[in-house]
Amino acid sequence: MTLSFPNKEHIPGWLLMVAVGVLAMLLSNLVVAGGKHPLEATALAVIIGLLARNIGVVPGFFHAGIKQFDKPLIWGVIFIGATLNFKDIGAQGPQVLAIILVTMTVSYFVIYALGRLFNLSPALSTLLSVGTTICGGSAIAITAPLIKAKEEEMCYAIGTITLWGLAAILFYPQIAKALGVGDIAFGVFAGTAIHATPQVVGAGFIFSDLAGKTATAVKLVRNCFMAPLAFMIAAGFARTHFQAAALKKEKVNWAKAFPWFLFGYFVMAGLNTAGYFSAKVVGGLTWLGRFLIVVSMAGIGLNTAFGAFRKVGLKPLVVGFLGALAVAACSILMISLLL
Repeated sequence: MTLSFPNKEHIPGWLLMVAVGVLAMLLSNLVVAGGKHPLEATALAVIIGLLARNIGVVPGFFHAGIKQFDKPLIWGVIFIGATLNFKDIGAQGPQVLAIILVTMTVSYFVIYALGRLFNLSPALSTLLSVGTTICGGSAIAITAPLIKAKEEEMCYAIGTITLWGLAAILFYPQIAKALGVGDIAFGVFAGTAIHATPQVVGAGFIFSDLAGKTATAVKLVRNCFMAPLAFMIAAGFARTHFQAAALKKEKVNWAKAFPWFLFGYFVMAGLNTAGYFSAKVVGGLTWLGRFLIVVSMAGIGLNTAFGAFRKVGLKPLVVGFLGALAVAACSILMISLLL
């Protein structure tokens, strides 16, 4: 993916993606749970885009622009780097960091293995893994271009993660209250076991104010590992791609294969950690980055036909459900051992 701006033929499609993105963010703000907004705008943007494309209200002159959905994604990833402060990672106790790291690592490989066991493609298995273990739709959006995932794979992964994340909001707090779980313990559990940040925050505050604050802090630390994981996934994909190209004696462009835009993410994080950004600037860059990611998700939906989902079937939903259970079980085990 390269950094570039739209030309004239792309402008109608870009404007359509922006319009869908704005609508998704407005609708997301209408849904409230525990005083928060647990329904991700990214998921809504995909759904709205899908509906618009498949009921035939997207004329052909929009198509050139919506196929450029990866461009706002690149800039969105760079801007949200301003949300990361490396000091926040060290501020957490070693026990909490251990719970986060072990839960993410074990769950990632378990979910990927489940995906392959159910004969899902490597790309879809990877997207379900990162979406469940890191940061829901945002992690999927960042990872998908790195592994050349298809639009329908991105849509299905985001839909699956959203579905089981919303189920977690409804059931986890109630189950935990019935079992007499403490506020801190549930906060750490929600921060490590529920998929997307809005869902984590919503579930935490449904349980209690202290649980909500704890869950938010834990989830923000968990989000810090999104870009490093993306680097590792991209490196693994590139290695496989280069090996296949070598066997076919094809020429490989190493520079284009590397996700250079992730350096922008870390530069923004470094500037924020060093104190070059005020709280107001961080807030503005964060909003802009998330909005651009929502715009790119609108493009994903606008590019995808429902017929593609019939080929995938219900297996991703099953893998997503089993994956959510695996993450929850691993989190509970680590909490019982270390807290």
